[in-house]
Amino acid sequence: MSRVTASLVGFGAVLLWSVLAVLTVGVGAVPPFQLTAVCFAIAAALGFLWMAVGGQGLAVLRGLPPALWLIGIGGLFGYHFFYFTALRLAPPAQASLIAYLWPLLIVLLSGLLPGERLRPAHVVGALLAFAGAALVILGPGASFSAAYLPGYGAALVCAFTWAGYSVLSRRMGAAPTESVAVFCLVTAILASLAHLALEPTVWPAGAGAWAAMLALGAGPVGLAFYLWDVGVKRGDIQFLGILSYAAPLISTFVLIVAGYAEPRAGLVLSALLVAGGALVAARAGR
Repeated sequence: MSRVTASLVGFGAVLLWSVLAVLTVGVGAVPPFQLTAVCFAIAAALGFLWMAVGGQGLAVLRGLPPALWLIGIGGLFGYHFFYFTALRLAPPAQASLIAYLWPLLIVLLSGLLPGERLRPAHVVGALLAFAGAALVILGPGASFSAAYLPGYGAALVCAFTWAGYSVLSRRMGAAPTESVAVFCLVTAILASLAHLALEPTVWPAGAGAWAAMLALGAGPVGLAFYLWDVGVKRGDIQFLGILSYAAPLISTFVLIVAGYAEPRAGLVLSALLVAGGALVAARAGR
């Protein structure tokens, strides 16, 4: 698989994450850790089915280093644990924006990888795209308050967790993408324990909500992680990191089309900033 093709595969994950919000709204009042457990169980089932159809079975997972499991499980579960913690302790918009530092951190940390070179234009592009995402996520009148510092801290840990997972996955590029199925399975188990300890159980109300939850597990919280694994291991990780800022922008447009959000004047400027950041990074990569 070429570097360009792998980057496009990775961008498929970004597109899937763009419908995460609208599907989550469709699920209704299911608590976050319960929803995470169910979706990652679906994601794991898809991965094991893929291995069975491919005829390799679990043999493809033999001999993998323990560090890989720590990175994978810590990345998937750790990201969601700290993200949901941040949303409980701070306003969602501000917490989400801090958590969305992860693409910028991927660009910066990728310079430490063998064979990668971090150019100033990569940083400029990432900052432009982050500014565009900030316009979408924060909205008018949003501000930060010292009263929510624990939540902001959890969101920052969340950002470093996903960036670290992505960059270290590239570092361990020889590990098969099938290993993500095990990461998803253990994440589902840990999320179930967190749900039982912290939340009441609420199941979807109606066929539409159940369909939305199944779609979440199959797409944004399922296939997306397999596509992302291919992208960060074999594609242009710096360019892919910057392209990730398109997710909140596309997500907002999807919510508007679905009738869950109102158009905002800053969306055009946000789109220009994200596109401009990606263009600057693409020229640097070339």
